[in-house]
Amino acid sequence: MKNLTVRVTLYSLVFTALTIAPSNGVTEARNDLGFRCSTSRTNSRLTTAQSSNQGNPNSLEAILDDNTQVEKLAGDFRFTEGPIWHPNGFLLFSDIPANTIYQWTPNQKPEIFRRPSGNANGNTLDWEGRLVSAEHSNHRISRTEKDGTIVTLVNQFQGKRLNSPNDLVVKSDGSIYFTDPPYGIKSEQEELGFYGVYRLTPDGELTLLVKDFVGPNGIALSPDEEKLYVNDSEKGHIRVFDVKSDGTLENGQLFAELKDPSTKGVPDGMKVDQEGNIYSTGPGGVWIFSPSGNLLGRIEVPELATNLAWGDDDYKSLYITTSNSLYRIRLKIPGVPPGQEGSKR
Repeated sequence: MKNLTVRVTLYSLVFTALTIAPSNGVTEARNDLGFRCSTSRTNSRLTTAQSSNQGNPNSLEAILDDNTQVEKLAGDFRFTEGPIWHPNGFLLFSDIPANTIYQWTPNQKPEIFRRPSGNANGNTLDWEGRLVSAEHSNHRISRTEKDGTIVTLVNQFQGKRLNSPNDLVVKSDGSIYFTDPPYGIKSEQEELGFYGVYRLTPDGELTLLVKDFVGPNGIALSPDEEKLYVNDSEKGHIRVFDVKSDGTLENGQLFAELKDPSTKGVPDGMKVDQEGNIYSTGPGGVWIFSPSGNLLGRIEVPELATNLAWGDDDYKSLYITTSNSLYRIRLKIPGVPPGQEGSKR
């Protein structure tokens, strides 16, 4: 296998140099499921032109250490999505066309967690630690109970079947915000006629929040839950909304554009760290924005990046799913764990 070259592209004016070191080694093994499990690391060194950003949590210098390592953890999947770290020490992620949710535990081979999965895409945890999934082929948001029972939380809006629930995030009041584009289904399966963003309350009330998206996809709450970010894959941008006290949205506006005609990719999965920086997959890898919308940099990934999740005990590892593989990079600022949005209130 070729050595991987993973670069960090800097946009902030306070950074002037980036040195890429050669890969420090690759190990590879074939597991019983037929997937290639590999570990590949690339070291990046950052040099600053100014010291004014030292201590600023909304700068790339505060996010990436000068010996940052990017690792490829596993490969040979069909199309991975929806990673989520479980506090018991493992990562769950979807392989949509394989109709499977896999479980990856450090230093172990990927295992099948669920098959069939309803062609699950996005996954998260609620405040009780239960898995909540967006399932394409079942047109639903599901929840896995502690005993393993899978229940449907919602699959219709005003008597019409949802399109293809894609990604989701849980607020501290237990409500679930999710996107519903047409991805993964045929046009004749669409009943609604629009692609919306919804809020589902713990008592089952479903509210359509926004319906003018072309391709709503990744979704994330700011750490204080006062902002909701939503990717539009077709438009190539992120929109941001103010979250009102009743959980609905207002003041929607363009937050950032993720466009690079020189490489493949669209805005897809999205997460935030504890300082409010926004991480979104997009053309070429993972784009990092400050809370004010300034582009801090881009972590380049050798495959089409699809989604991401915080993990490990300190939530300083960013797990990245791609078209065929699973990657990980260590960062300096921890992310917001699933089910703990609003913890900085």
